[in-house]
Amino acid sequence: MFRAMRRHAQQLERSECDRILLQQPRGVLSVLGDEGYPYGMPLNYVYDGKSLLFHCAREGHKLDALDACDKASFCVLDDGVQNEGEWWLCFKSVIAFGRVSRVVDEEEIRHTLHLLADKYFPQDYDTEGDIARNLSRVVILRLSIEHLSGKAVREK
Repeated sequence: MFRAMRRHAQQLERSECDRILLQQPRGVLSVLGDEGYPYGMPLNYVYDGKSLLFHCAREGHKLDALDACDKASFCVLDDGVQNEGEWWLCFKSVIAFGRVSRVVDEEEIRHTLHLLADKYFPQDYDTEGDIARNLSRVVILRLSIEHLSGKAVREK
C-alpha cells in the first residue's frame, strides 16, 4: 500500500526514526483540506512508540478536514549538521502515515496533556492549573501510525 523508498541506501533504521520522533519538538501535520488542497500545519506533539498525539482547539480547518478524511501524514526533521568545510546541510527526516482520531477518554486526555507538559513546559510550571483551566477547550488527536519511514539527506 505504501511505496518503498526510492533511495533505499538513505533509509533510516526504525530505532533512528523513533529517536528523532522522541527528541524533536515539532513537525508538520498534513491533511486533505478544503477543495482537495493539501493543508499542512506545524504542531507540537508527543510520540508514544506507535502513535503521535497532538492538542488543538475544538474547531477549525484541521478538524473539519479530518472529519471529512481521517488520513494524514506527519513529517519531522532533525536539526541537521553542517560539516566543517561543507556548505550543505546533512539532516534526517521521518514521515509517518496513518489515520487520525479524537481521543475521547478524559483520563487519556489528561495523561496526554501531562506528556505534552513534560516535554514543553518549564519544570516549575503549574501543569495541573493549566489543565484545569483549559481541559474543556482542548481536543487531543491521535495519529495511529500505519507506515513510518526515515531518510538521511545531504542538501547538495
